Amino acid sequence: MNRRRKAEPLATIKRTKTRAPLRFWLRSLTFRVVAFSSIWAVLTLVVIFTLITTLYRQASERGFDSLLSAHLFNLIGSVGISDKGVLIGAPDLGDLRFSEPFSGWYWSVEPASEGVSGHLRSSSMMAQTLPSPSISEVPFNSSFQRSYSTKGLKGEELQVFESEFVLDAKNHIARFRVMGNKSELEEEIRSFQGRLLTYLSLFGAGMIAINAIAILLGLQPLRRVRAALAMVREGTAQRLDGHFPAEIEPLANETNALIENNKRIVERSRTQVGNLAHSLKTPLAVLLNEGRALGGQKGQLITDQAASMQKQVEHYLQRARIAAQRDSVVYRTPVAPLAERMVRVMQKLNPKVALSLSLPAEAIIFAGEREDLEEVMGNLLENAMKWARGVAKVTVKPAAGGESGELFEILIEDDGPGIPEDKAREALQRGKRLDETKPGTGLGLAIVADLIKEYAGTLALERSSLGGLKAIVRLRSVQ
Repeated sequence: MNRRRKAEPLATIKRTKTRAPLRFWLRSLTFRVVAFSSIWAVLTLVVIFTLITTLYRQASERGFDSLLSAHLFNLIGSVGISDKGVLIGAPDLGDLRFSEPFSGWYWSVEPASEGVSGHLRSSSMMAQTLPSPSISEVPFNSSFQRSYSTKGLKGEELQVFESEFVLDAKNHIARFRVMGNKSELEEEIRSFQGRLLTYLSLFGAGMIAINAIAILLGLQPLRRVRAALAMVREGTAQRLDGHFPAEIEPLANETNALIENNKRIVERSRTQVGNLAHSLKTPLAVLLNEGRALGGQKGQLITDQAASMQKQVEHYLQRARIAAQRDSVVYRTPVAPLAERMVRVMQKLNPKVALSLSLPAEAIIFAGEREDLEEVMGNLLENAMKWARGVAKVTVKPAAGGESGELFEILIEDDGPGIPEDKAREALQRGKRLDETKPGTGLGLAIVADLIKEYAGTLALERSSLGGLKAIVRLRSVQ
């Protein structure tokens, strides 16, 4: 049962990761516009293809029928009947296909009434005959003509134009048939459709590509606005600068006004926070002095509580300051110089502990204020130096799994007794001290955890390879 409950969140995470790109593309304005215009272009080209091929087929079939009808009238004019009732004539329809064996282009003249004899056929029929449907199946029209399709001598599809004509005053009637290879017509239509489809596909692909490029270029100012906002957020710019199109310029102006208003609010909040700090500083100092002057158990109690109040006030004022600046302009603090200075100070204060520092080759810039990073490193270093038996180590490096170098880690380790895994969460609780033999208020790790949380970072306590505690701080950096 436990194993099954653990597997379900993993499956949920996988599905979420799979759907995330899809949701991103569906929410993308560029994708929507390009997709809509592409679908519209494809539908338009499909309609154009259908319309052109339909019109071409109709025109080709009309031309084919007109050609067969012309050959039929030519055949009727070229055939006569002798005094003995024998069909005579040497029709020349002017098309070599009627003389090519089994070409699919044939003509024939057959008796259709009594007193008429003989058969005339095109040399392409090779003295063979082709059956015709009965009059009941395909009746003649008012002009004594009919048209139908049949199979040819080689299995090809034939279109037949047939007519009965009176040859003389004795009402001798003959049946005239002209047959054309309709398979050739269908092959020609398919060839035209293939060429048209190729041309329209190339045209459609080019049109979609040009349309996509035009849309991307048209949306380029929005990307410039986004890049400018990122620069403002990272602290490398104070406002949106540059020339924007008329449609986007009002947005840029309103955004600049919002940035200015936000800066005024932040400055006002910081001023009020500073005023509150100063107003509380004197009363707390008086309480501390009075407690020390009073002495004894009560004096010590007053001093401890006043010192605790002072730390609490400083902590919450600091949190208010961070909350006021968060999601606003981000400060930039180089990590390496600050870490080197703090290690030097801690080494002087604790000469018995060998403290080492490892820094990355590339410069890391903390996306926050210097005082806050000092508070985090100071508390953790102080804790490490207090519990270390003889060795402590500080490591600064880019975080594994961070996207595009946006995260970095600070690892502070010692060779002290460490904290059991089941006590790590308890150690981060405010005022909780796992060992009462060492001096302190129990606020250090809690303050660090709260500060890191305000910067959307993480703090983890693990067992160090040195044998003691390893504090892992992960924070956001800027380029």
